[in-house]
Amino acid sequence: MAARRLALKAVDWVAFAERVPPNQKSMFNALKTRSDAIAAKLTSLPESPVAIDWSYYKSAVAKAGMVDEFEKKFKALKIPEPVDTQTTAINAQEVEADQDARAYVEASKARVAKYEAQLDKFRNMIPFDQMTIEDLNDAFPETKLDMVKYPYWPHKPISEL
Repeated sequence: MAARRLALKAVDWVAFAERVPPNQKSMFNALKTRSDAIAAKLTSLPESPVAIDWSYYKSAVAKAGMVDEFEKKFKALKIPEPVDTQTTAINAQEVEADQDARAYVEASKARVAKYEAQLDKFRNMIPFDQMTIEDLNDAFPETKLDMVKYPYWPHKPISEL
């Protein structure tokens, strides 16, 4: 049973250690030490519990029928193992996180392509010290003055003085 329990989940401690920030190394080491201690204790246990020698107790206990009653109750005792209710939720969260990560990577690739296009535009433009106002307005249309909205720019109209 101990081998079966150990085979359920194996932790890749090397990969885990690579992801631990330097300020949390001591907590990681404490976790690994505790996990190793629990795993060692678990492996030291036998696969099945030691069988009870009921005949010894029948000869050693003076009250008749008491051992038979204990044996009957012991064999009738069934301890339920806890039901795993969280694995499906965790697996669903993992799938959702993978989808989110893939979507983020795709969006990042799109942003990188957009930024590469902007960078290419900046590399191929006329240097600023050689630009005319028309070249500046062509390269950066947001800098072009709106003469309808601001007809007196850079001066204020007389009515605002």
